[in-house]
Amino acid sequence: MVKNKKSLIASGVLLIICMSLYFPFPNNQLLYTRTTFMSFPISDYDGYNVLAIIGSFLFIFAIVLLVKGISKYHVRTVIIVLFAYTLFPLGMVWMYQETLATGIAAISYDGKGTCDFEQVKNELFKGECNLLMTNHSGHPVTFEVEFLDTFFPLSDTRLTSLMNENGPVEITIEANREKMVNLEEVLDLSNVPNHVDGASTMDVHFKILNGDKERVM
Repeated sequence: MVKNKKSLIASGVLLIICMSLYFPFPNNQLLYTRTTFMSFPISDYDGYNVLAIIGSFLFIFAIVLLVKGISKYHVRTVIIVLFAYTLFPLGMVWMYQETLATGIAAISYDGKGTCDFEQVKNELFKGECNLLMTNHSGHPVTFEVEFLDTFFPLSDTRLTSLMNENGPVEITIEANREKMVNLEEVLDLSNVPNHVDGASTMDVHFKILNGDKERVM
């Protein structure tokens, strides 16, 4: 089955390089992305990402070398490699968090959080966010949450970041626990320009901070 050993080795090396360019830990590497190819954020709201474009070409070249290096089962092998390339980083992150990670490195987020904002009267609003997070470590983890705006990156309109107006929110998740975090705030937005008058979003991203350490989720 092996036709060209050097091509296979080169393909493997290139795939590892490509995987490391935008590894999905400790931060979310696809924030603000408009166009993606595999794990590469080809373009975002600032334009095209040169490194991601180079990585995409390297990835395609790696697949060409893979096909060149084997004598048969080309389609089947490429499909298996594509699945492995997608799932392997997630598996590595899960394994690390379940075994060695401590502090905020052990926190995971399912990416399906929601935030709702409802006007109570005049410039007084009620904000509510629900975030499903898991502490994979054997010790409780306490951290602050700072919400990020991602839906209107080219404008000054504020949405999820309005939840920061009352100061940092501190959360504690017990050891080895999955927790649905419910945050409710009454927000006086009379001095906040460019805020929404009421909205809901499922595109919720945030930072978690503990001392000088932080992660973008």
